[in-house]
Amino acid sequence: MQPNARVNQSGRDAESGAALQRARVALNSDRPQDAERIADEILKCDPRHGAALQVRGCALLMQKRAADALAPLQWAAQSLRNGESDTLLAMALRQTGRTEDALSRLKRAIKRQPPYAPAFHELGYLLISLEHYDEAIETLRRGLEIAPMMPQLSIQLGEVLLRRRSYGDAKAVFARALEIAPNSADALFGLAKAHQLLGETAPAAACYRRCLVLTPDDAACWLNLGHCLLQAGEGEAGYDCFRTAARGDLKRYGKALTSLAASGRGKLWLKPSAAARFLTTKR
Repeated sequence: MQPNARVNQSGRDAESGAALQRARVALNSDRPQDAERIADEILKCDPRHGAALQVRGCALLMQKRAADALAPLQWAAQSLRNGESDTLLAMALRQTGRTEDALSRLKRAIKRQPPYAPAFHELGYLLISLEHYDEAIETLRRGLEIAPMMPQLSIQLGEVLLRRRSYGDAKAVFARALEIAPNSADALFGLAKAHQLLGETAPAAACYRRCLVLTPDDAACWLNLGHCLLQAGEGEAGYDCFRTAARGDLKRYGKALTSLAASGRGKLWLKPSAAARFLTTKR
């Protein structure tokens, strides 16, 4: 290569690198359309630029355009051969219904070096959706060995432990997630649920209340708090929680009615009109 050609190539590489950095900033700032546009500018000059293809695919995933993301992410995974590119491709495969292909890709991703912790999270999510709970637990524990400070892994592990009825283990895992992320509504909800399923009503109610500070419109949280308060003998406070959960739309109302009937007060709801009055009357 001639000296001038090397200088020109170096300049183009610098421009591409700067543009790629802008695209990544756009992704991190939740501006996927800007990231897609910048990536497209890079790809006009270099259609097989692996990092730009990955950014473009990620931007399309963020816009819920998984089918469009498949092609650039397939090229990116072939070019980059790392855990991140494999994981993004697996997400696109899963979202387009290609579950087995996604599973295969993720099992490859978790073997990559250096380890990529989100690959374990995505594989755990997929295994849970397939009800492969034991494998999901093993995968998430391996992920936590690699990334012990990643709260999403602990939260997901706690959720599958709840499904396995390992409530004590789930409580410990959610408590660990809260140490890492004290303002995580998901960790608080999970810890509250573990307490509740262990019959620990008071700490469960306390966690649900903390969760509602962060997510005041969470109907499930209001319903579970209502159950805790009823179990603690705080009838009116519990019923007020059911009323709050019922506000908004018919779906929320239906869930509140079903939950309230399951609380042992079902005899009140022989007439739909009586149920409606109870749940919609302010006290």
